[in-house]
Amino acid sequence: MRAMILAAGLGKRMQPLTANLPKPLLPVGEKTLIEYQIERLIAAGVTGIVINHFYLGSMIEEALGSGSRFGIDIKYSREAIRLETAGGIIKSLPKLKDDSFIVVNADIWTDFDYGTLEPVDGKDRLAHLVLVQKAEHNPHGDFNIDDSGRVHEDHSAQDQRLTFSGISVMHKNLFAGLPIQPRSHVPLLREAMAENLVSGEVFKGLWIDVGTPQRLQEVNALVADKGGD
Repeated sequence: MRAMILAAGLGKRMQPLTANLPKPLLPVGEKTLIEYQIERLIAAGVTGIVINHFYLGSMIEEALGSGSRFGIDIKYSREAIRLETAGGIIKSLPKLKDDSFIVVNADIWTDFDYGTLEPVDGKDRLAHLVLVQKAEHNPHGDFNIDDSGRVHEDHSAQDQRLTFSGISVMHKNLFAGLPIQPRSHVPLLREAMAENLVSGEVFKGLWIDVGTPQRLQEVNALVADKGGD
């Protein structure tokens, strides 16, 4: 499978660090946040990467180049206006090529093994989501998983609600017939959930949403303690 890294955010919560630098290029130890993502995807056997960008996106292209130094092909999807998540994915579909692909946020820090993710068929499943428990920034959670491993939005199951980690596998059929325009993927996932077409898993390992300077400090401290990645 190929993978898409969503990197078109403005990084407003990370100000002032993102005043002149896109969030994916913020340093963690001796590398940037997005470089760790790229290396983990490569280690999992991903065959190509597409990165969308908007805010200071040329800096991302200059920093990462063609991907040759990582040993993988990196393509870019430049957005003249912010297309949000679904819009960005739809615009990138021709470059992703595969019917099913990994989608991951550029601003998460995790030891999740992307190699465990498998394609979805676009019929019985349109997406597979990786969920985490009790995320500090989202205490009420997003979704829940039923006994058959399907993801739903059940507001009555408050104690069992989980947070979407920003890691998923999606099928192009989730976006079938939709134009390239600003649009979030969350309503599309909810529609698919209503038809029982979204599966999920709970990840209990290391996962941090690196959305603020304080969380970036946490990640840098983790890396310093380990002496690297």
